[in-house]
Amino acid sequence: MGYDLHITRKEYHWDENGPAITSEEWLNVVNEDPELSIDDANGPYFTIWSGKCSYPDPWFDWDEGNIYTKNPDEPIIAKMLEISKIFNAKVQGDDGEVYTRPTKNGYL
Repeated sequence: MGYDLHITRKEYHWDENGPAITSEEWLNVVNEDPELSIDDANGPYFTIWSGKCSYPDPWFDWDEGNIYTKNPDEPIIAKMLEISKIFNAKVQGDDGEVYTRPTKNGYL
């Protein structure tokens, strides 16, 4: 079991309704960012990040209008904040807290 962070435009990432990030938008960002690459073995939207962090293969995935990852460290949170700006979205934890800084307790 882990703790996920989500990039979302919705009020809460778990909302069924609300503005979604489309899979096409996600793939466009992946294609434009040299640090991101699709890992087809894990699905059509599963993306590996080549940035430096404490994990050997940091990843992001798109699902149901959100982008998420599991147990991110501070560099991964920083990358999520960067990506969220592209989508005019926010970084939100499993419990609904919104992250504004790339730290484990960087939420509002």
